[in-house]
Amino acid sequence: MSRRTLAGGLAIAAALTLTALPATAEQQSVRFPSAKFPLGARPVPTKTMTTVAQGIDLYDVKAGTSTDGYTVSILMPNGRDAGALSTAETVAAEVEAAGETPSVQKVVRPGVADAPSQTVYMVRVGLWSLKDKKKADEMAKKLKDAGLKVKVDYLGDDGVKTTGPWQVKVALIDVRTFRGSYAASLGTSVAKRETVSSMAKARKALLGVNGGFFNIHTSPALRGEPLGASVVGGKLLSEAVPGRSAVVLKGRTAKITELKSTVTAISQDGQRVEVNGINRATTTDELVLYTEEFGAKTPTGGVDAVIDANNKVVGLRASGGAVTAGMRVLHGNGVAADWLNEHAWQDWKVEIDTKLVDLRTKRALQLTPELNVIAGGVGLVRNGKVKITAKLDGHDSINMILRRHPRTLLGTTRNGSLILATIDGRQPGVTVGANFVEAAQFMRWMGATQAINLDGGGSTAMVVGNKVVNRPSDGAERAVGDALLVLPQ
Repeated sequence: MSRRTLAGGLAIAAALTLTALPATAEQQSVRFPSAKFPLGARPVPTKTMTTVAQGIDLYDVKAGTSTDGYTVSILMPNGRDAGALSTAETVAAEVEAAGETPSVQKVVRPGVADAPSQTVYMVRVGLWSLKDKKKADEMAKKLKDAGLKVKVDYLGDDGVKTTGPWQVKVALIDVRTFRGSYAASLGTSVAKRETVSSMAKARKALLGVNGGFFNIHTSPALRGEPLGASVVGGKLLSEAVPGRSAVVLKGRTAKITELKSTVTAISQDGQRVEVNGINRATTTDELVLYTEEFGAKTPTGGVDAVIDANNKVVGLRASGGAVTAGMRVLHGNGVAADWLNEHAWQDWKVEIDTKLVDLRTKRALQLTPELNVIAGGVGLVRNGKVKITAKLDGHDSINMILRRHPRTLLGTTRNGSLILATIDGRQPGVTVGANFVEAAQFMRWMGATQAINLDGGGSTAMVVGNKVVNRPSDGAERAVGDALLVLPQ
């Protein structure tokens, strides 16, 4: 690797309002921008560049300074940070009854492409510098002892005006000179979570980042399941959420789009039925397909039709068994189990027809071995303009849109080059992360004409040469559902 270095107030606002920063001119290449950092007061960043491999440059970027401190937020009766004005005023009165002086603050969650702005109110007490967090903790304890539900908040997380600081890793992959390829990985199985570094090591990847969101609300044994489309080596291993952002990888090309998948079981007697999902838990009357990559047993309380590579039903069984190598299992319960008992008899053929459609082009993707897909969390940039599709992608809350978190970002440039970035956060005084608008502006600044947000928070990780190069907010690398890998060939 070659290496070179290039040089480069505490207050609680009465109204917390976020506005988009002005967009910079679109970049025509994958060069690092010379303009000032796009967030905060637009400081001049310090950056160090390392050449990872031919066509891959890694930048370590630092910008901004720490001026934010701490306050104590009083939670609403429903346990949320903010609520209606009348509710906030009632909570403020309770704070006054406890002998403290509250501040009722207006919070404006900005409008995005598919959701209007929202105004709510918070109740807060006190203001302390970064080094005086202990005093904020003492106030929080006093208010808790008075019967209030409270938490200590770092103001850098609010998502409004800040001076930073920011710590960012950016990998620029030049389509003109890079000679490797891109791939998705779910690790050893769909059901289990695994670290990016483990997945990268297994594939001898040059570089890897965490992929999309995974299902933390399912059984603990299944929490590696991607929330959206997942294709690995041409096999659809998780169904798409219709219209949700995704990145389609093929060879050394990457394309951001929206996808829809359909899976249909067709019995040899001509009867057809929709397959509701792939490699996930079931709900009532669902038919779900399990592949050998699932890595867990099928659900109990239903019927399994075990199908070989030639679409032959090799047997019907009570559900709750493993999926053996070379086999697929159609699992049904309720009405879906009835369909299997009537149309998936032993030695019959049941074809599984799978389609994955690019909703921008209206064309089906060919599920060939070089095709890989990773579901994104939120669309950020489309055709060179900020377009945040938070509602469509299921993340239109104040916490996701307005507040700052660690982010993993992916973008493509006009000439097809790839930008991968991690913006670390949740580390007061060290790095504040970004909200959706800031993430979109950052990717525009980097030259992305299309960009999406992948999973973030404690999942944010970038691995280079089997080493985690960013600062995960959990203090250590988290096991995740999937990863995007940059391979040498």
